[in-house]
Amino acid sequence: MASFFHTTIFEPIYNGLVFLIDITPFADVGVAVIILTCVIKFLLFPLSKKAVKTQMAMKAIEPETAKIKEQFKNNKEELARQTMALYKKHNVNPFSSFAVILIQIPIIFGLYYVFFKGGLPTINTDWLYSFVPTPEKVNMLFLGLLDISQKSILLALLAGVSQFFQAKLAMPPIKPRGDKPDFKADLARSMGLQMRYVFPIVVVFIAYSISGAIALYWTTSNIFAVAQELIIRKQLKTGQPL
Repeated sequence: MASFFHTTIFEPIYNGLVFLIDITPFADVGVAVIILTCVIKFLLFPLSKKAVKTQMAMKAIEPETAKIKEQFKNNKEELARQTMALYKKHNVNPFSSFAVILIQIPIIFGLYYVFFKGGLPTINTDWLYSFVPTPEKVNMLFLGLLDISQKSILLALLAGVSQFFQAKLAMPPIKPRGDKPDFKADLARSMGLQMRYVFPIVVVFIAYSISGAIALYWTTSNIFAVAQELIIRKQLKTGQPL
């Protein structure tokens, strides 16, 4: 498993970062991380587009979903069957949003190992592909100000703030608590509140505890995701091709 991770995740990220460091002005590792993040987000664009389309489709069929929940509230099996039938009718995959998240988890771990075990600013040529040149210089000071190999409270806070806005945009509005007790509705509401308000705080602590590079990746990824989702939503609403 470790060998698989090293070959399929670590080495591609390491080589991609080293290549970008070599062609980036002043060999700025922080700028290379931003470019690498954007490249990864572009590669994940088909999945991101599908996730946004799913969110918009699920919002559109909310009245039908609520009707089914009310009609079959005492029959869980039929409720599940009718709900899945509704999703199938409208070609909605409720789990597509998780694919983007799941794919990014090993990428974050890979980037973490690049800075934790990669030895930057020293380049380990044993891990380089034959076509990737070794940079003459490796500058760990992002924009000449922040050493991204070290912890950075500023970048960690930016990661948390950007995560808040990304979650606020991506997640459906939190519905107010109803008059009647509803375990599923209360659970969904609780999870929504945690993802919107608690998770960004968790991101700050995680980003600060690892390194500035991870915080920079997280911040860039969130900003890119916000811009990407706004563009996709606009184009889907206007019927423009993507």
